[in-house]
Amino acid sequence: MPFRLLISLGLVCVLLPLHHGAPGPDGTAPDPAHYRERVKAMFYHAYDSYLENAFPYDELRPLTCDGHDTWGSFSLTLIDALDTLLILGNTSEFQRVVEVLQDNVDFDIDVNASVFETNIRVVGGLLSAHLLSKKAGVEVEAGWPCSGPLLRMAEEAARKLLPAFQTPTGMPYGTVNLLHGVNPGETPVTCTAGIGTFIVEFATLSSLTGDPVFEDVARVALMRLWESRSDIGLVGNHIDVLTGKWVAQDAGIGAGVDSYFEYLVKGAILLQDKKLMAMFLEYNKAIRNYTHFDDWYLWVQMYKGTVSMPVFQSLEAYWPGLQSLIGDIDNAMRTFLNYYTVWKQFGGLPEFYNIPQGYTVEKREGYPLRPELIESAMYLYRATGDPTLLELGRDAVESIEKISKVECGFATIKDLRDHKLDNRMESFFLAETVKYLYLLFHPNNFIHNNGSTFDSVMTPHGECILGAGGYVFNTEAHPIDPAALHCCRRLKEEQWEVEDLMREFYSLKESRSRARRKTMRSGPWEPPAEPGTLSSSENHDQPRGKQPAKQRTPLLSCPSQPFTSKLALLGQVFLDSS
Repeated sequence: MPFRLLISLGLVCVLLPLHHGAPGPDGTAPDPAHYRERVKAMFYHAYDSYLENAFPYDELRPLTCDGHDTWGSFSLTLIDALDTLLILGNTSEFQRVVEVLQDNVDFDIDVNASVFETNIRVVGGLLSAHLLSKKAGVEVEAGWPCSGPLLRMAEEAARKLLPAFQTPTGMPYGTVNLLHGVNPGETPVTCTAGIGTFIVEFATLSSLTGDPVFEDVARVALMRLWESRSDIGLVGNHIDVLTGKWVAQDAGIGAGVDSYFEYLVKGAILLQDKKLMAMFLEYNKAIRNYTHFDDWYLWVQMYKGTVSMPVFQSLEAYWPGLQSLIGDIDNAMRTFLNYYTVWKQFGGLPEFYNIPQGYTVEKREGYPLRPELIESAMYLYRATGDPTLLELGRDAVESIEKISKVECGFATIKDLRDHKLDNRMESFFLAETVKYLYLLFHPNNFIHNNGSTFDSVMTPHGECILGAGGYVFNTEAHPIDPAALHCCRRLKEEQWEVEDLMREFYSLKESRSRARRKTMRSGPWEPPAEPGTLSSSENHDQPRGKQPAKQRTPLLSCPSQPFTSKLALLGQVFLDSS
């Protein structure tokens, strides 16, 4: 088999085999059909290995061929992979897994769970699967999509997270016990992304169930972050949710912040909310003014704008895709090509890359098979058709298969310099990495529908149009059909109308009672409360429930990835405090 030199840098040298369908000497683009089948085979090698060796645990350990619980105890990989099954065309397995999840997943358990991860992986995965159920051939119940077993599971999981939002600021804790709520000793310090990454799932849940509480708490959290930005328009990395004070003041677009910006854009698109988009565009100006250098994005001090860390993080690779969603294609492509050069250098994206030195950062050399660069390639290919983006997809398939594939799935790459492996396969490999690769090479997938076809569904609230395209991916790549949010709106508005009438009735009744009492004693008469006025306990802009006592703890808690920074010193820009 012929070989092609992919990497040659110092001691790092990777030879990857050229398969049929890869570009030849004439520079022809990769064959999408060939790589689509390769990606599908990757999925089933990983998925079957999980079922055979790890289910019902959360994730597969591919080196020891067993499983372990990571983010809770939800059979997480099965939930995360469910909509990918349908995107790959496997309706029979989708139907089987829906039954398995209903029979086996229980959220009423004494487990400390990440609020962020449970939302994006579990709530997001269940909502997406619920909305795709009819397309997958599941026999849906009357009232769908405004009711259904997966929707009820998503609502149950989300309600377990609500106690985390009961803080003086409305910004949630990072961890919650699914049985008991927030633990008394829980750290109040949460990363920015762990606060601002709820509007997509929670607004969808409110629209489908008719309960506004989910969207309300998500919007409050978003607004509190917006109000906490610095005078130069930046937000930091970690904040105390009890006091609203910034604890880590590094500003950037990567770990600990990333999906906050993503959800302002996607929330704006999903909800047609001009305010959310305006907020992002203001952030985007500040990001370009203070963090953008030569089509890289650095980390800066949020109040001064001075560079604190000249590093690129693999999690930042979502940014070109996000830029494409607001139409900033030229800047997106330039940044994407910078990131692609790092991939070519190592055969993957190291967690941290020292931009001035052009090399990995100590103790951050790993690649856990993250999807972000592939995600950006998919979005940009849809926007431009540039074959360079298919080349990234080809390189990703070749690298992952060559370096990461083992007998029981695909293993995290612990060190891209020598290709040592770690005994973990994150659920996002099946939820995101494989899905975005497949969609990159499958231009005619139903996810890419341009509105030329759609399904009409009759609900108790009228005709509902679904499947017309425009799917909004949550940050775990679970697609949400935006049209579905309108299917149950009449129910939602009617419920709110009834609630308003009830409040007006009781307000009027109480005012008449007060008036009768006042006629029996001297003193000025007071007018009744205006109809529909909310009491403080009913005001969704304020946190509800018992306020936790103020706690003092030095710990940082970030549900997506712990983040510890030090100033650049003599070329060493990042050190692990451990």
